[in-house]
Amino acid sequence: MSIDTETARRVAKLARIKVEDEALPALAQEFSAILGFIEQLNEVDVDGIEPMTSVTPQRLKRRVDEVTDGSQPEAVLKNAPDAREGFFAVPKVVE
Repeated sequence: MSIDTETARRVAKLARIKVEDEALPALAQEFSAILGFIEQLNEVDVDGIEPMTSVTPQRLKRRVDEVTDGSQPEAVLKNAPDAREGFFAVPKVVE
């Protein structure tokens, strides 16, 4: 797929990148090269290949999911702009 300079100008504008007019042909050529590489990747047969998240197999470290109260309510409520009876107090939003 070939990208012309007007398309490159529009992409640069959408990306909010300032590109001088004399640099637009080179940018259009780079875009065309990138799209050509993507077209090559689309030709690869990946049937039966499992998706990978890494090139080396890894297992995530897991921990027991335990619910606790944190044992420090005073320290937590110290950050609250308004705390009442051990809870965050928030203004009424819905009538």
